[in-house]
Amino acid sequence: MTSEKILIIIPTYNEIENIEKLIKEIYAIDSAIDILIVDDNSPDGTGKQVKKLKDQYNNLFLIEREEKLGLGTAYVAGFKFALKNGYSIIFEMDADFSHDPKEIPNFLEAIKDFDLVIGSRYIKGVNVVNWPLSRLLLSYFANKYTRFVTGLPLCDSTGGYKCYKRQVLEAINLEEVRSGGYSFQIEMNFKAWKKGFQLKEIPIIFIDRAVGKSKMSKQIIREAVWMVWKLKFKSLLGRLN
Repeated sequence: MTSEKILIIIPTYNEIENIEKLIKEIYAIDSAIDILIVDDNSPDGTGKQVKKLKDQYNNLFLIEREEKLGLGTAYVAGFKFALKNGYSIIFEMDADFSHDPKEIPNFLEAIKDFDLVIGSRYIKGVNVVNWPLSRLLLSYFANKYTRFVTGLPLCDSTGGYKCYKRQVLEAINLEEVRSGGYSFQIEMNFKAWKKGFQLKEIPIIFIDRAVGKSKMSKQIIREAVWMVWKLKFKSLLGRLN
């Protein structure tokens, strides 16, 4: 597909039912892509399963963390790994098949002309499957709220299926990125946009996990509500890193 060095970062916590199948599906699409699993000491043995698969795939990597530290810090650890090891294209991807691996070629095509490509659930109507109405409305209006407060020109600023050029990650002070969940995605998008990078949304169909447990919580929602104002004021004060 491309001669550039590509890494897909997949944070995990209790994804034993999904991780082997997902890894194999990604490699079936492009065996040259590298995969990094960042596991937060999953009690169900996700990390151990990845270790077994590493014997089969020499371009599968694993970062094991001692405890559950959250999505944002998992991605930051992955970003640092990517920059240190010379990757030019870096993906974010969930482990639960809500992000279809078959979309990877579409991201790689779009990233040729843009700096950050975001898989959008809302750019062409509402493309979400199997969510209860309450969660769908929460997500949809959270994105409307984010756009209204910050001016970020995205229909889906909280989605987690994304593809970066390394220059974006190099320009953002990763040591200052401490948010998680929805707010992590908002923060990274907003900082990339404010630094002048070109963002592009492409339509995806988001299918809620078939197995395993959602990591959504009230704390994640509250953090996102406050994050948009924090980013807005930091930007106005010229303190955005």
